[in-house]
Amino acid sequence: MELKIRLCVVLLSLGLALTGYVRAKEKPDDMEMDVENAVDDVQEDDEEQKPPPSLSAPTVTYKAPEPMGEHYFAQSFDKGTLQGWVLSQAKKDGIDEEIAKYDGNWEVEEMQDTKLPGDKGLVLKSRAKHHAISGLLLRPFVFETKSLIVQYEVNFQTGIDCGGAYVKLLSQTDDLNLEQFVDKTPYTIMFGPDKCGEDYKLHFIFRHKNPKTGELEEKHAKKPDADLRTYYTDKKTHLYTLVLNPDNTFEIMIDQAVVNSGNLLNDMTPPVNPPAEIEDPDDHKPEDWDERPKIQDPDAVKPEDWDEDAPAKIPDEDAVKPDGWLDDEPEYIGDPDAIKPEDWDEDMDGEWEAPQIPNPACESASGCGTWQRPMIDNPNYKGKWKPPMIDNPNYQGVWKPRKIPNPDFFEDLHPFRMTSFSAVGLELWSMSSDIFFDNFFITSDRSVADRWAADGWSLKKAAEGAAEPGLVSQMISAAEERPWLWIVYVLTVALPLVLFIVFCCTGKKSSASAAAEYKKTDTAQPDIKDDAEEEEKPEEEEAKDEEQEEKKSDEDSTGEESAENRQKEQHKSNEKSEDDILRRSPRNRKPRKD
Repeated sequence: MELKIRLCVVLLSLGLALTGYVRAKEKPDDMEMDVENAVDDVQEDDEEQKPPPSLSAPTVTYKAPEPMGEHYFAQSFDKGTLQGWVLSQAKKDGIDEEIAKYDGNWEVEEMQDTKLPGDKGLVLKSRAKHHAISGLLLRPFVFETKSLIVQYEVNFQTGIDCGGAYVKLLSQTDDLNLEQFVDKTPYTIMFGPDKCGEDYKLHFIFRHKNPKTGELEEKHAKKPDADLRTYYTDKKTHLYTLVLNPDNTFEIMIDQAVVNSGNLLNDMTPPVNPPAEIEDPDDHKPEDWDERPKIQDPDAVKPEDWDEDAPAKIPDEDAVKPDGWLDDEPEYIGDPDAIKPEDWDEDMDGEWEAPQIPNPACESASGCGTWQRPMIDNPNYKGKWKPPMIDNPNYQGVWKPRKIPNPDFFEDLHPFRMTSFSAVGLELWSMSSDIFFDNFFITSDRSVADRWAADGWSLKKAAEGAAEPGLVSQMISAAEERPWLWIVYVLTVALPLVLFIVFCCTGKKSSASAAAEYKKTDTAQPDIKDDAEEEEKPEEEEAKDEEQEEKKSDEDSTGEESAENRQKEQHKSNEKSEDDILRRSPRNRKPRKD
């Protein structure tokens, strides 16, 4: 009972608090005045209430992550410059001169709504422009026996309409010039988020070199099964990681959680290795090849009683014209209130006629105009006769060209051994600005990459999480945008509150609690019966009880019962009790038969 009462009190307090907030929202002016007064009071007593320096809130200072262990590239931009990065001065081929130049603006700055002052990153600032920027690795990465881990952070500060935030690992070539970095610059891997419309992508593309021809072909990873929408719309900083292993396996992670994985040999499109056999391009289907599994029965004959001319619908001969049908009244008549327009020219517009309206005389009748029998399905209709279908005795199956060995076949069992790369580049077109990039890192050691992420992205995640509003604040914010949610909140709180008050706080004292009170004394107490049993006592039993009481009172009043009769009855009662005792005794039981 005490637990129920406490629960009722908690629900009541929650309802009152929610009601108080709603009333406060209805009077913002009064709240502002109260806040201003409170601020004045605090300022007046600032010296008295000021806590000692040791108790003041600590200041959070961001510290850029420092690379530890083996790595090939590390950039946090916290020095506030583009040192080590090269802006492209090239132009894109095949497009208009006005938009061909890579003149999109890049800046190093803090996020717009930063939770860590001092944390800076690379920001794409322009809309509808080509952007290209790149930086050299400390040394080229060679795909041999070590894994490749690429990770960096992205924050779509203003959302993303159409654009990418992926990186390219530029292939190591003799003519690599970062100032001429364009879309056609050779790359080994392209990795990262991309979005246009409602198509949310997370690219992993690598360029595979054909061992027979030397040509490069793009291989695309399968689409992740995870829903990527949140990462593009929540305006939070997310960590994108690609892991490639020498055994050809790969993992793609967002915020250190795997969203896609597979094998370079089995999970890329098109496949790394071509098929061993292909269809012969010179093989053609014979003219007499029969691919029809079913044909019309050539021996079937149309039955003599088959009537192909019978109509599908016929008038219902059993139908009867309803009573009150007005045959002489048309269903529509000219509007008697219509007036010919003054500018009506009969030579140009023809003879004027009033617009048609439903005939008022037909409103109370069952119908107007010439009555016609309704149409029904013709039971004798069969339609055009066609021979039944039978199995084709000459069926040869679906023809396919014969298989021949693929002249371009090769088998590369180690696609991990890609072209070495020596630079990282961002070559992007975006219809959204203020895309924030930070903490690029390339290494071959998983633990080193995790350490870099812990010192950088994990700190941002904790700061963003601490700044997020609580559940109640989120509910209130949602209700401010959608006022109808207040009704849901009130019903959610008020309905359980009323039910608990009715069923929990208004119950009668139980018989168990009454018995507990009686046990507190040693005096004799009356029998305790449940109220429900007293209420359910039948009326017949009450009548019997009254009758027995009347008989007892009559016997006591007459006094005619003799002492001898009482002794006989007492003797019989004693004998009956002795017989019961003997019957229950184990010695008088009959032996049980096996």
